Amino acid sequence: MITLTINDREIKVAAGQTILQAAWENGIEIPTLCYDERVKPFASCGICVVEVAGSKKLLRSCATEVQEGMQVQTESPRVRQSRKLTLEMLLSDHRGDCCAPCREACPADTDCQAYIGLIANGQFKEAMAVLKEYYPLPASIGLICPHPCESACRRSLVEEPVSIAALKAFVGRYYLEEPKQENDDESGPGSGIAEVKTPSGKRVAVVGAGPAGLTVAYFLAREGHQIEVFEAMPAAGGMLRYGIPDYRLPKKLLEQETELVARLGVKFSFNTRLGQDIFLEQLRENYDAVFLGIGAWVSSKIGCAGEETRGVLGGIEFLRAVALREPVFMGERIAIIGGGNTAMDAARTAIRLGAAEVMVLYRRSRAEMPADESEIVEAEEEGIIFKFLLAPEEIIEEDGRVAAIRMQKMQLGQADASGRRRPEPTGEEEIIAVDTVIAAIGQQVDLGGLEKLELSRWNTIASDPLSFMSSMEGVFAGGDGVTGPGIAIEAIAQGRKAAQAMNAYLQGEKLPDNHSPYRMSREVRAEDLAGIEKEARIEPPAISPERRLRSFAEVKAAFTPEEALQEAGRCLECGCNAFSKCKLLNYAGKYEVKPQRLAGEIHHHSSEYHHPFLDWDTDKCILCGLCVRICDEVMGITALGLVNRGFETVVMPEWEWGIDLENSACNCCGECAVVCPTGALMTRGRGY
Repeated sequence: MITLTINDREIKVAAGQTILQAAWENGIEIPTLCYDERVKPFASCGICVVEVAGSKKLLRSCATEVQEGMQVQTESPRVRQSRKLTLEMLLSDHRGDCCAPCREACPADTDCQAYIGLIANGQFKEAMAVLKEYYPLPASIGLICPHPCESACRRSLVEEPVSIAALKAFVGRYYLEEPKQENDDESGPGSGIAEVKTPSGKRVAVVGAGPAGLTVAYFLAREGHQIEVFEAMPAAGGMLRYGIPDYRLPKKLLEQETELVARLGVKFSFNTRLGQDIFLEQLRENYDAVFLGIGAWVSSKIGCAGEETRGVLGGIEFLRAVALREPVFMGERIAIIGGGNTAMDAARTAIRLGAAEVMVLYRRSRAEMPADESEIVEAEEEGIIFKFLLAPEEIIEEDGRVAAIRMQKMQLGQADASGRRRPEPTGEEEIIAVDTVIAAIGQQVDLGGLEKLELSRWNTIASDPLSFMSSMEGVFAGGDGVTGPGIAIEAIAQGRKAAQAMNAYLQGEKLPDNHSPYRMSREVRAEDLAGIEKEARIEPPAISPERRLRSFAEVKAAFTPEEALQEAGRCLECGCNAFSKCKLLNYAGKYEVKPQRLAGEIHHHSSEYHHPFLDWDTDKCILCGLCVRICDEVMGITALGLVNRGFETVVMPEWEWGIDLENSACNCCGECAVVCPTGALMTRGRGY
């Protein structure tokens, strides 16, 4: 046996092993792009270098045998710098398109391409399994998300973006509504019920059953922790239940999805308010960790004279009262102040409750409205009046109630920090007779029960952006209570990351490596997609405006399976199918590479080698040689070879210049695709 130290840790290994083998055998990571235990070390990638005491140069660990007393460092500054430079050199001639733009745009980093590809294959349960790795409420989120993914979709360069959100909702609903077969699994991938690990013995309190809290509960329960959720309202869902009207999100659907969370063993305690029924110190004493997902439930003040007059309501309070079936006096003429999605929800709810006239008053123009375009269009279809370039100056009262609102006329000046042009008073006024004013201009966090915690300058909970821990040890926070009001998918993204950090804390482990992922993207123009056949986007059909006004029935129907298959088939599959397993991408993020520092000539190889079972993208090849050596040394085929020298070297069928791979000696074993560290060689077929 040989005794050596790696990273100051003494280990004993068999003589004849390499440093790489010795490290891996003892759970010490050394990165490599060209090593496979079945073939002779090639030492081509240069990533596996280590620092050995007494050696002036860095040594390639895959080709250096261990020696008695050897002292090895695998992550010294010199080693890291060398790996970074090597990776930058590889990436400077790499033309990958790592991640689809839809995924890049999603706050939750949802692998849209994966579940859409599975839908296109008719693999609905498998698509559900993909979504359940990102959040517990795919159907609900698919219905209400403003889908930034669709704004980034490259299909819009051909005609219109793929209906990504509607496809997500379809998959979620398909599981919930499709009759179960006798042989269907009750749990596991695609079932809607995630598998749960062995009980850990750890107890976690989650305050708030909104998107962030439910997400934390879902992922921590899957890890085997005992979860209890404390919710101030009578039921779970948070703003999804009490801030989103039924016509956008049927509450039965939300209840079905939250029930799946409960079936993981999560306990819910409703009508339990922080600072009144439970207290932070008490929770911290009785639980191993606490998560605060309290949201932002207080409507911002208008900031004008008379806003305390009876008949002035906050948008959030109005929507909550309607959701709770509480009586709300409105009168005939309703003014909504604001231009976001909450304003649209309040306006469209008011008109369904029978208001004769509902108007939205917004201080900028229609082009600057932050509300989702589809929400604005549907509001216009329902007869809601929009008045632009008006800002509230005074609520006029008569007999103790709102009678009118005095508005300042505005004009647009220079752009502000949001990129929108700043509204400026013109000096003119307009008085509008109204019976009720609903302010939907923003939301704030209810600070009750948070006296022991540090707050941010915006009066939200201050928490570490990586660990999500607040100023109180063991108390974590995320969602709108930390960031301020945002869209549900952002709160869900925070909940998932917080659950990962909390799980590490509960297990006494260090935080997961959350380095910023490196992603390369090709610039794609409309002319690059000129060969794609145009195909109209399929939209879920909507009921008529006349029918909408008579009830809170869901406005849009769900896709049929046939429609979902057709719409999913429009996906261009922009991202690399090797994204989740690409070693080059993973190491590039870990070592914080900046390949743009190394400007120079970049290859562009045509994909001229065809094969019935393999996709071959030579622009992604890093010349590691693994495919060539596996084909030769393991399979004994020699269908592939390294051709040319230096910068012009390429992998191609070795013996006959220009021959297609399918006409070579290839026996279709697929081993070359298995060992490829990038997406240069992939097994063919739509699906993930």
